[in-house]
Amino acid sequence: MIDIAIPKGSLQNQTLQLFEQAGLEVKRTEREYNARIDDPRIGKVKILRPQEIPGYVAKGYFDLGISGTDWIMESGSIVTKVTELNYGKMGPGKVKLVVAVPESEEIYSASQIKQGSRVATEYPNLTRSFFQKLGIPVEIQFSFGATEAKVPELTDVVVDLTETGSTLKKNGLKIIEVMLESTSELIANKRSWADPQKHDDIVAVETLLSAVMRARGKVLLKMNVPEDKITGLIAILPSMKNPTISKLYNSGYCAVETVVDRSLVNLLIPQLKKAGAEDILELAISKIVP
Repeated sequence: MIDIAIPKGSLQNQTLQLFEQAGLEVKRTEREYNARIDDPRIGKVKILRPQEIPGYVAKGYFDLGISGTDWIMESGSIVTKVTELNYGKMGPGKVKLVVAVPESEEIYSASQIKQGSRVATEYPNLTRSFFQKLGIPVEIQFSFGATEAKVPELTDVVVDLTETGSTLKKNGLKIIEVMLESTSELIANKRSWADPQKHDDIVAVETLLSAVMRARGKVLLKMNVPEDKITGLIAILPSMKNPTISKLYNSGYCAVETVVDRSLVNLLIPQLKKAGAEDILELAISKIVP
C-alpha cells in the first residue's frame, strides 16, 4: 500500500480529473487537505502545495507524489522520476521558467544583465545557480507572487514561470532567456521504489495515469470497406501500429479499426469516405496501455 501527495493550486483540477479518468477518483473529506482513493493499493492521500511535495516524498512521508519539474529542481529533492505526466494548468504541454526584463532595456540575453541587478523570483535557488554559472553577481529578491508587477520600481529583472508569455508582455516585459522547461512529474521516494511490493503498486498507478494521458487526443475509428478497396484505403489510413482488419460474414466487406489523432479526424473522414469506407464510427478512448 502506498501513500500519495497530490498538488493543490494550479495543477489541482487537472490532477483530480486525471485520477478520476484513470478510475482512481480522489474523494475529499471534511478536512480540506485530506482525501481518499478507494483502491486497495492506496493508503493515505493528501492535497498539498506542489512546492512542498518533492521534499515530503524525498523524506518518505509519501511514497508517490505529483509536482512540477520546476519545484523538484528548486527544492533539490532526491527522488525517483517515475514518468512525465505532461499536463499543466490549462491542459497538456510544458511551461517555461524564463528571465524577463523591461522591453525598453537594450538587453537581449541574460549574459548582458548588469552586476548588482535586483532579480525577483519565486525560485531563488534555481535563479542563484543560473546567475552564478554566468558569473554575474545579482541581488536575489524572493517574490510571493505577481512578480511581473514589481518592475521597474522594486526590481530590475524577473525570473518567472509562463505558459504563453502574455502576462509578462502585458506588464511591459520581454523574455530574454529560457532557464528550463517544466511539466507535471510523477515522483517516488527512492526507498519505496526499491521495495518490491510498493514498486508494483507505484507502477500500477503509473500505468493507469499514463494510459489516460496517452488516450487524450486520440479516437478510435471503425468502418466497413469493400474488399476491393482495402489496399487504397490503408494507404491513407494512419494508425498507432497497424490497423485491425477482419472479414465480415458472408459479404464482400472488411471491418477496419484504427486509432488516430483527434486533430486529424475532420480532414480524414471525408478522405476515407472517398476511398470507399462506409458506416464510419468515431469513438472516444478512455485509456491506451501499450
